[in-house]
Amino acid sequence: MLEITRHFAQANKPIAAICHGLQVLAAAGVLEGKSCTAYPACGPDVTRAGGLYANIPVDEAMVDGNLVTAPAWPAHPNWLAEFLKLLGTRIEHKEMIAV
Repeated sequence: MLEITRHFAQANKPIAAICHGLQVLAAAGVLEGKSCTAYPACGPDVTRAGGLYANIPVDEAMVDGNLVTAPAWPAHPNWLAEFLKLLGTRIEHKEMIAV
């Protein structure tokens, strides 16, 4: 898993991590200079790995380049929306007609 993570980071491919997932990124050594967030208990892991830990509300997400992070599951809607934007996905809402 660490090799895949390093490949994505080196190739500047989109990476999304939430909650304790930042520990994988820290172990892979890909957080140097990146602003990110995680479950608060993982903040020291982010900092030791050279990342800039941000303590944001539990339902928010943040983006730094190719990295989308969030502190915990309440952020899923925002985290996923930011990741989809990073991927270049366009979501359209179409009106439904009841029959």
